[in-house]
Amino acid sequence: MIHEVAEVIRRAARTAVLPLFQHLTEADVDFKAPGDVVTVADREAEVVIADGLRELLPGSVVVGEEGVAARPALLDLLRDTGPVWLVDPVDGTANFAAGRGPFKMMVALLRDRVTEASWILDPRTDSLAWARRGGGAFVDDVRVRVADRVDGVRPESLRGSLLTRFLPEPLRGRVEQRAARLGEALPGLHCAGQEYPDIVDGTQDFALFWRSLPWDHAPGALLLHEAGGVLRQLDGSAYDPTSPIRPGLLAAASEPIWREVHAVLFPEPLPARLRGGPG
Repeated sequence: MIHEVAEVIRRAARTAVLPLFQHLTEADVDFKAPGDVVTVADREAEVVIADGLRELLPGSVVVGEEGVAARPALLDLLRDTGPVWLVDPVDGTANFAAGRGPFKMMVALLRDRVTEASWILDPRTDSLAWARRGGGAFVDDVRVRVADRVDGVRPESLRGSLLTRFLPEPLRGRVEQRAARLGEALPGLHCAGQEYPDIVDGTQDFALFWRSLPWDHAPGALLLHEAGGVLRQLDGSAYDPTSPIRPGLLAAASEPIWREVHAVLFPEPLPARLRGGPG
């Protein structure tokens, strides 16, 4: 089914996304909430993907970013025991709307509340990253593993992204100040579908996210896990896309890197009010 799902995503890229890239009009762009951009390409691509996935797997249900924006109760379907598809039709919509990259198209398949497989397509290059639970991580059908970045890890040698835009004050200010202890702290790409593969291929060592919406992270979480990396909530607990959304995720290429970055950025526990709020 790996390649059949990939073809569904590619069909949506050809028909709904690429024709509008750098050709959006003002009427094609809207806001679901202040600062949260959506385009006609997001909505049309989700319809194409959802229809194709249901056809591939009769009886399955689809939880898509745009569907949840219209009907938040759809999130409850993630707790179903049957097959559930998570869909992010355009990840990095703000980049897409501005006529630049990166932006990706992402899908994850869950069964019994466990992510079984995931797909991350770069529609501009047609490069596909995918993973199967217990079966490895792949980029264009070549198996990938995180580089050996384990021994002698020092904060000043680490490079990664800190997407601090959504962090509440004063936490954001403290994190940005502490980031000076790291080797290179990047501002983030506003595209989780790029951040996770960048950790796998060694472009960066870690990535910090505050918003933890399941369609943003379930695909990359499985890719990173199957490649040998680590993703956890900021309190150290495992990431679970089917659990109530909690803010704060730290992804890293290895366990030692996760511990070093976490110790630098969050030397004391987060206040309780920040550990259980919405992502």
